[in-house]
Amino acid sequence: MNDGRILREAWIDGVNKRYPGKPKPGYVTPWDETPAWEREAAAAVYGQVRDFIEVSGGRAARLTREQKGRFAALCWTAQMFRHVEDPKPGYVADWSELPVCRREADADIFERIEGTV
Repeated sequence: MNDGRILREAWIDGVNKRYPGKPKPGYVTPWDETPAWEREAAAAVYGQVRDFIEVSGGRAARLTREQKGRFAALCWTAQMFRHVEDPKPGYVADWSELPVCRREADADIFERIEGTV
């Protein structure tokens, strides 16, 4: 689960840096207070991004920041569908429908994981 913690901390850092106004409490909940399903989802997304980077032979570094963010967002969307029976539309929205602050936080997540691989 430490991998999930890395992802969660990257998310919180991104939200604190970019969210317009004060973020919703659930967006910045510390790891130890995050629900178990969300910790499991964070660990899974970390693993998916890590594996993607590894199987690319390091060439994922050549992706644009947007491509990196899209990949992380898509992995998260799949986990939302896995863990939440009827997720809010905003939680599973396509990349083009996501707020810029979330897109940037997703790219931050990919890049933070990239830095640990």
